[in-house]
Amino acid sequence: MCDERSAVPIRPEGSGPADVHASGGVARASVGPIHLEERRWRFRVWAPDAEEVAVHLLEPGDRVAPMEPERHGYWTVVLDDVAPGSSYRYRLSDGTERPDPASRFQPEGVHGPSQLVDPGFAWTDHDWVGLPLRDHVFYELHVGTFTEEGTFDGVIRHLDRLEHLGITAVELMPVAQFPGTRNWGYDGAYPYAVQSSYGGPSGLKRLVDACHARGLAVVLDVVYNHMGPEGCYLDDFGP
Repeated sequence: MCDERSAVPIRPEGSGPADVHASGGVARASVGPIHLEERRWRFRVWAPDAEEVAVHLLEPGDRVAPMEPERHGYWTVVLDDVAPGSSYRYRLSDGTERPDPASRFQPEGVHGPSQLVDPGFAWTDHDWVGLPLRDHVFYELHVGTFTEEGTFDGVIRHLDRLEHLGITAVELMPVAQFPGTRNWGYDGAYPYAVQSSYGGPSGLKRLVDACHARGLAVVLDVVYNHMGPEGCYLDDFGP
């Protein structure tokens, strides 16, 4: 996701960067589930303290796939015959199973399994190119309390009213997955996963598409400097 304050459109894709990038001469691998083609996915996790890691696909079906170690503490595996909507966890050396720290969707909350997200979406905003910074008039809102429904779809029903106010940019308070269904958003435990009670990644895509259809930019308030205390299992994967 990119910050539209620099006039670059936000597009929540549901699958992360596609490959390995170089940073200062050190490989920096993408993490999480990465859709390669059709029913083929690559799983990658950073677990430098682990002696072995496996992907446990829970449904549909049930199978465990050992992962291969890479440089810098990463583990990876490419699996076929895996569909969007499949649930999974990572199985660590001691048999403990945890959600993916780079999960794209946690439909059962911060302690539940991670779920693969369909990267496809019927975008209608092909002509959207963003707004110059000088034209941004912000309306910051909290998705969970802005409407009675507390969802992205609930926000969509009020966009015409917001546009009538003269605002040009909707700023969403943090939407990364947090414990429970109501939170300010600053206790997020999965920075890549969109809050399930808000409507998940599909709901966010619908909201972004609807905003762009009205000429409204979308800006995300993000929290990358800390994690919430509940549902954060990073210590099980590494330092």
